[in-house]
Amino acid sequence: MKTLCNFISRWMAALVLAMAVVAVFVPEPFASIPTRIINPMLGLIMFGMGLTISAEDFRVVFSRPRDVLIGCMAQYTVMPLAAWAISVGLGLPKELAIGVILVGCCPGGTASNVITYLAKGDLALSVGMTAVSTLIAPVMTPLLVLALAGTMVEVDTIGMLLSIVYVVIAPIAAGLLCQKFLPALTKSVSAYLPAFSSIVIAAVVAIVVSHSAARLLSGGLIVIAAVVLHNLAGLAVGYGIARAFGMNMRKCAALSIEVGMQNSGLASALAVVHFAAFPLASVPGAIFSVWHNLSGALIAKVYAARCERQDG
Repeated sequence: MKTLCNFISRWMAALVLAMAVVAVFVPEPFASIPTRIINPMLGLIMFGMGLTISAEDFRVVFSRPRDVLIGCMAQYTVMPLAAWAISVGLGLPKELAIGVILVGCCPGGTASNVITYLAKGDLALSVGMTAVSTLIAPVMTPLLVLALAGTMVEVDTIGMLLSIVYVVIAPIAAGLLCQKFLPALTKSVSAYLPAFSSIVIAAVVAIVVSHSAARLLSGGLIVIAAVVLHNLAGLAVGYGIARAFGMNMRKCAALSIEVGMQNSGLASALAVVHFAAFPLASVPGAIFSVWHNLSGALIAKVYAARCERQDG
């Protein structure tokens, strides 16, 4: 079973891509699943994150606050501003622009930790950044969405704050409590959590894509272009910021990946709940979930080679 789980985790990008393609061309099985199930599914992923977070993960926050602060500031400036600029530059329709901005305003995704590990980057910094950006997301994400999309549509900042608390913070807290009071159980399931998260993420992508399959086929190239540009901008600018602050290659890799990879599943969930009048708003998050895993797997090979050269 562990061998199978390792295989699923290693090929997460391929699994997500395959599910997305199936959902586009054969949407019926997934479209019959109501989108309201997405929030509980994301809650399960966050619960798994809570089971794996330890005190060691937060030690980097206190031992290297400068690195974490630089990373989180980059996270919540580069990606939101890039999302807004790309939406304006490409002339995206309002509902797609909302979706791209939502992706940009969300915290870092948990997949970034796996990609940083594969890239031989600074894993402690990556995990610390993910934890901090996630914990401050209930405040940062609604405020940024209001600032960047508030002129396009009415933004329920309090409702969005509560949604992030319910979907992200509460499940993580529950996972931490289980880890503290049920350590044996937590240890026994920890090996299976990456594979479980991979399967749930793939299912979320399939559900979101299936509900907009027809519209995606008719006009999906522009949103794919926006998502690809957004992700590449985050990876490149994140790397540039790390270099500008004199960080070594391992830190540069971690910061680049952390900035470029978003919690796009959360973006899709927020779009479904708070922007139901704009069905396409959930599509950029779904496409981002597919693309950033593919680009992450590729950039990990590049960064791993650079880290090895630096060590040599």
